[in-house]
Amino acid sequence: MLSFPDFEKKRIVVVFTTEKQKFAIKNDNLVVKDENEKIILQDTCYRILSLWVIGNCSITSVLLKKSKRHGFPIFHLGANFRLIGTWHSATEGNFLLRYKQYHFSSKDIAKRVVVNKITNQLELVKDIRKKGALEKNAIAQLTNHLQKIDGLQEWKEILGVEGIASKVFFSIYFKDMDWKGRQPRAKINPINVLMDIGYTFLFYWVESMLSLYGFDLYKGVYHQNFYQRKSLVCDIIEPFRCIIDRQIRKAYNLGQVKEEDFTLLRNQYQLKYEKTKEYTRWLLLAIISHKEAIYYYCRDYYRAFISEKPIEQYPFFQIPISNK
Repeated sequence: MLSFPDFEKKRIVVVFTTEKQKFAIKNDNLVVKDENEKIILQDTCYRILSLWVIGNCSITSVLLKKSKRHGFPIFHLGANFRLIGTWHSATEGNFLLRYKQYHFSSKDIAKRVVVNKITNQLELVKDIRKKGALEKNAIAQLTNHLQKIDGLQEWKEILGVEGIASKVFFSIYFKDMDWKGRQPRAKINPINVLMDIGYTFLFYWVESMLSLYGFDLYKGVYHQNFYQRKSLVCDIIEPFRCIIDRQIRKAYNLGQVKEEDFTLLRNQYQLKYEKTKEYTRWLLLAIISHKEAIYYYCRDYYRAFISEKPIEQYPFFQIPISNK
């Protein structure tokens, strides 16, 4: 398993590409060349945690082999950040872990995940400096929903409380940002576009972490199992969504989110391609600032699950409060 000192030295490499750019390997270094064979990026494979390629490109078989050897996955996304394909290097031989995954039926972990998510949403609302009647009412509602979780017995009840709590949170946390509701992939406004991008990056980061231990990513403990959906990753990112939420609100307050940076095409907003690096930079920086917490959460989750520890010993992520 990857120790934290080793993990700390690794990094996620994000490459925005064009069709004329090519990937290659030179002396265990990842190399990206332009159409004139000029090297525009070079990094050692030993320090790559995962490689995210955004846009069209050519990837060599040598790079795929090095990915397996050095243990980093490759995520290939289109210019719209939709996944094209994944090349994994997971620890797939952990049969005992997967056996336990498919024989686990308790709702305890699901409840803990939801409690963790709502707790962080509550903390973000409490962290709003100027709180009026709406904010105080939202705090009361979120606190009430949080207290309900432990006594719930059915999946639909847990999902229902989580959904209502999130609706309360979004409506108050983004009320100054022309909030029209959370509609994943509908892209009804720039905020939903940024959430889709930020949550996507968070998803791949957590996926990279879970792959280190050999989890079956498609077998979750909270989200239902659907064909080709990595339900376990959907589970584990829930406590960390607050990282993206806070960063978007912060960027909006700093004037970094501008209407003119987006285009409206077929009733859907899209981030202009020339602006993608600017926006993805501060979204990724928010995730990177919590890389240690995400690493330890996934590690401790693995240890607790494989050892069948009491639910109280499962990890719990608490968003640091900025008071800003």
